[in-house]
Amino acid sequence: MTVKTIEEMMADTRDRFVIDVREAKDFEAETFPGAVNIFWEDFMNHLEEVPKDRPVYLLCYSGRRSEEIAERLQPEGYEIYSVDGGYYSYLRLKIEAFMKDETASDERCREIEHSLIKKFRKEIWSQFTKALNEYEMIQEGDKIAVCISGGKDSMLMAKLFQELHRHGNRNFEVVYLVMNPGYNDINYQTILNNAKLMQVPITVFRSEIYNIVAKEGESPCYLCARMRRGALYSKAKELGCNKIALGHHYDDVIETILMGMLYSGQVQTMMPKLHATNFEKMELIRPLYLIREEDIIRWRDYNGLHFIQCACRFTENCASCGGTEKGSKRAEIKQLIRQLREKSPFIESNIFRSVENVHLNTVVCYKTADGKKHHFLDTYDDGSEEQK
Repeated sequence: MTVKTIEEMMADTRDRFVIDVREAKDFEAETFPGAVNIFWEDFMNHLEEVPKDRPVYLLCYSGRRSEEIAERLQPEGYEIYSVDGGYYSYLRLKIEAFMKDETASDERCREIEHSLIKKFRKEIWSQFTKALNEYEMIQEGDKIAVCISGGKDSMLMAKLFQELHRHGNRNFEVVYLVMNPGYNDINYQTILNNAKLMQVPITVFRSEIYNIVAKEGESPCYLCARMRRGALYSKAKELGCNKIALGHHYDDVIETILMGMLYSGQVQTMMPKLHATNFEKMELIRPLYLIREEDIIRWRDYNGLHFIQCACRFTENCASCGGTEKGSKRAEIKQLIRQLREKSPFIESNIFRSVENVHLNTVVCYKTADGKKHHFLDTYDDGSEEQK
């Protein structure tokens, strides 16, 4: 047997040796008490650190990498086991134990809420309300479906809306909407646990999107994104909502601008709000539009929260081992922006503002919403001022 449950590991009263095989940054953020860190990719180069006279338990993100290591080493005389569900199974136990103490749970939730209004007021709360006001995202009588994917961004957005509705304007209604398109059990349970911990009253509905797009060959992402968006609109409208809120943040915006330029040859941005094309009288809003991802991460880590990294069935194997974007175009853009930031601290804000400061008389060609092209030659001989 190479796999044991977290409960079996906890019940093993021998002098067990626990190895966390996740990346060092995740190990340093939090791990099982007393565990040591050996990254799974380097594990075979550190066998001198793995005892043969004690039971050894391995924790990775989901259990896949640790099971591969255990299967390889058991025949070599190691009593070594992979913990089923990996580190997330430990988090599940931890959260379940915490939930049994309602007083502690209430206090934990209050601490999370308090951090938004106090410690992260400038970076998060103020930027949230600024975006709502600056882009006029909420109107009298709105009913907004706050769409929760289970990641750090959407869970933060849900909590911000909850605080706004409790202590700010009450001229709108909120539904906290979770779509389950076919999550694995770990991801789905993590979403439920976090909603309970943060006392967000979620409404869950099921779809079969992952099963449908699985038949679409090697590049199902575009279809999956459209179907998920459509399913959210449909359910929100069914619930009487006129808007859906998505958790895209400031960094998503600037990455989208650069990706469009470098990989698609076009200048466009991720808009703060949009009218739905196929759903009459429905709108999409992005309330985290002005919030930096690094501040979301700081809020998450300050409160010791753990969210799913990626819910996609096609990348969850990668996600379970420490990252969902490695090798992607967006990962390349993130890295490029980081490099540019080292040269100038104004790079990100300049990218963001670039689509607010478009001078049409210096643009060779642009398109309007109806798809009509406007070329500079169309008015070149009309006597307008010299182009620069």
